[in-house]
Amino acid sequence: MALSTQTGSAGSAFPWKYDVFLSFRGEDTRKRFTDYLYDKLLWRGIRTFRDDPHLVRGTTISPELLTAIEQSRFAIIVLSPNYATSTWCLLELSKILECMEERGSILPIFYEVEPSDVRHQRGSFAEAFEEHEEKFGEGNKEVKGWRDALTKVANLAGWSSKNYRYETELIRDIVKELWSKVHPGLTLFGSAEKLVGMDTKLEEIDVLLDKEANDVRFIGIWGMGGLGKTTLARQVYERVSHQFEVCIFLANVREVSATQGLVHLQKQILSQILKEENVQVWDEYSGITMIKRCFRNKVVLLVLDDVDQPEQLENLVGENLVGENLVEENLVEEKKWFGSRSRIIITTRDRRVLVTHGVEKPYELKGLNEDEALRLFSWKAFRKYVPEEDYAELSKSFVMYAGGLPLALKTLGSFLYKRRPDAWNSALAKLRSTPNKTVFDLLKVSFDGLEEMEKKTFLDITCFSSQGQAKFIIELLYGADVCTRIAIEVLAEKSLLTISSDNEIVVHDLIRGMGCEIVRQESYKEPGGRSRLWLHKDIFHVFTENTGTEAIEGILLNLDKLEEADLNLEAFSKMRNLRGPTPTVRLRPQNLKSGLADEQEGAMVKATTSRSSGSDDEYYSAEE
Repeated sequence: MALSTQTGSAGSAFPWKYDVFLSFRGEDTRKRFTDYLYDKLLWRGIRTFRDDPHLVRGTTISPELLTAIEQSRFAIIVLSPNYATSTWCLLELSKILECMEERGSILPIFYEVEPSDVRHQRGSFAEAFEEHEEKFGEGNKEVKGWRDALTKVANLAGWSSKNYRYETELIRDIVKELWSKVHPGLTLFGSAEKLVGMDTKLEEIDVLLDKEANDVRFIGIWGMGGLGKTTLARQVYERVSHQFEVCIFLANVREVSATQGLVHLQKQILSQILKEENVQVWDEYSGITMIKRCFRNKVVLLVLDDVDQPEQLENLVGENLVGENLVEENLVEEKKWFGSRSRIIITTRDRRVLVTHGVEKPYELKGLNEDEALRLFSWKAFRKYVPEEDYAELSKSFVMYAGGLPLALKTLGSFLYKRRPDAWNSALAKLRSTPNKTVFDLLKVSFDGLEEMEKKTFLDITCFSSQGQAKFIIELLYGADVCTRIAIEVLAEKSLLTISSDNEIVVHDLIRGMGCEIVRQESYKEPGGRSRLWLHKDIFHVFTENTGTEAIEGILLNLDKLEEADLNLEAFSKMRNLRGPTPTVRLRPQNLKSGLADEQEGAMVKATTSRSSGSDDEYYSAEE
C-alpha cells in the first residue's frame, strides 16, 4: 500500500511516528480544503499522515491505516456533508476514538456542516445512516457504534468553517493550534541541556519581539562566538513561527556568503517561499527585486544567522530599514519589503553590522552564570545536572576555565564523559598551555575578520596584559595613537573584548587564550620565531640561546624579583622589528595571573636603568 506522508526532520527526537493523522471524505475535500491543509502542515514541518487517493476502498480498514492511527499523536477529523456515507471513514473514526479519546488529542473540523447535525445525525448524516441500516440491518451493533462515535466527536471543541470568511484563515488557525499542541514548551532537537540558562533569555527576546505590535521589527542578537546565539534564535523561531505566514531560518550566512555568494543565499530564501528547488536568480539586484515582491504584504518571520557584513543584510532584507536619520519616505518604502507584524531576527558577533543597519539596541547575549554553567557541564560529562562526588572539584575547575561559554562547557564535558579522574587532571593541565581546538577554531573566526592594525592591537592586549592591565599596556605601546582607539572600538564591536563602565578593557579568558595560541602557532618549536614573547621560559630561552629573529615585535617579562641569568644581549641585534620609541623590557614586582591563562608574564626592554613616573615598574637597557 502506498502512503503519502510528511515526516519532519525531528525524526527520532519524538516518540510518535506522526504528529497528526488526517481523516476526511475524499470526494468532499481531498482536492480542495484537505489538500491545502495538508500542504500547510507540511510547510510547518508537522509530520502528517494522509492516505493514498488511489487506495482501493473496502468494508474493512487496512492494517497499515490502523497502524498509522496508533502511531499518530493527534487526529484531525474533517467532518464534511458526505463523511458519514463512507464506512471507511466511520471505521477510521472508531479507531481514532479508541486510541485517542482518553488523551484528548482529537481535533474536529466541521466543514460546511453544523455540529448539531453531526451530534444528532441529522440532514446528510441522517440520510447516510438510513443507507447503513438498510445495508447492515436496524440495530446493528457496529452502526450504533458509528453513531456514538459521531456524537462524541461532535461534542469536542473544534472549528466550524461557517465561522470563517476564507478557508485560508481557518487553515491558519488550525495549523497554529496544532503547532502549539505538538510543540508545547519546545526543547530544541529534543535535547534537555539546550534549555539550561535559556528561559530568561527567551522571555527577554519575547519582549523585544512584541508580536502584537502592528509594525515591522528587527531584533539583533549579538555576542562572542560560542555563547549560543544560533541556539537562542532557533529556539525563538521554533516557538513562534506558527504565528507567521512565511517562516525562514537562513543558517550560516557568513560561511555561505563567503563560499557560495549572496545570490546563493537569495536563492535559498526564494526556494523556501516559492517551494521550488531551482529558482533562477541572475544577479544580486534581480534577487533583491524578487525577494521584495515575494515578501511584500506577507507576515514574515525571517532569521538571518551569523551575519558578518552589512551587504549581506542589504541584499537579503534591504538597506537601512530603520534609523532616526532616515527620511520618512525612505523608511516607509523600505518597510514595504514586509507586511505588518513581520519580525526579522539577526544574529552576529559584530555589533557594527546591526548599528549600520539601524538596529540601535541589539540584545547582547551573555554567558551562563556559575550554577547554570555547572548544570550544563554536568549534563554533558555525567548525563545529569550535578557532578559526581569524586569529580566535584575538578568539575568546578573546568567550569571556571570555560568562563560561562556554553560551547566550551559542552565540548569539554562531552570529551570528559566516562573518563577517569587522572584523565581529567591531565586534560586540565593541557588546557593551561593549549586551548581546546574546537573552541579555538570557533573563536578565531572573529580574529580572522580583523584588519591588520586591529589584529596587532588584539594580540598585544591578549599576550601582554592580564585582567585590569590592558589599558596600561595599550598606553605603553601606542601612546596617544588615534588609530589604536578606533581599533579597540572595533574589537569591542566584534565581541573580542568589552569596555567596562569605568573605561577598563576586559577580555574573556578563552579569547585571551585564543590570542596567545595564534602567536604560539607562528613558530611552535622556536619562541624566537614568534611576534610576541611573554612567557618567562620562552624569553630566557631566546636570550640564553641567542635565537631572536626579526619576527619579534614585543617582549613582556614579569618577574617576582630580579633573577641572575646568563643573558646574551646580542640577541637584541636580530630583533629589528621591536616596537616602541626605545625597545624596553619591563619588570614587575609581582606576577599577575588570571585563571588558567597563567604565566601572563612580560613586557618590553630599555636602555639605562630608570624608573617610570608614578610606577614601581623598573626598566633596564638593552643598549650599552
